[in-house]
Amino acid sequence: MKIRSAFKLAPKQSRNLPTEYFILANVRFEGQVVGYLAGRPIRETVTDGSGLRYRFVGVAARNAGGGPDVQSLRQGEWIVQPGLVYASIDDAPANRAA
Repeated sequence: MKIRSAFKLAPKQSRNLPTEYFILANVRFEGQVVGYLAGRPIRETVTDGSGLRYRFVGVAARNAGGGPDVQSLRQGEWIVQPGLVYASIDDAPANRAA
């Protein structure tokens, strides 16, 4: 006898959104240099305008059109130009009161 679950898996969320929705802008680069891309240093962390922090996790994959492949991003990952991927460290601003 085959057991059926009453729960259905949700389909994968569509990411047919503009690439701009996945790019962090106006970030402040911080921490040590962990590498270089196109002659520019890659910093280990960035902070956005809201004070949220992100750590470097890699270089963005490219889609068939040559742009960043936003479907390859995991939850909490964002693109920082020129094509770096940073993941959220926490949900609280870096300058929060102790």
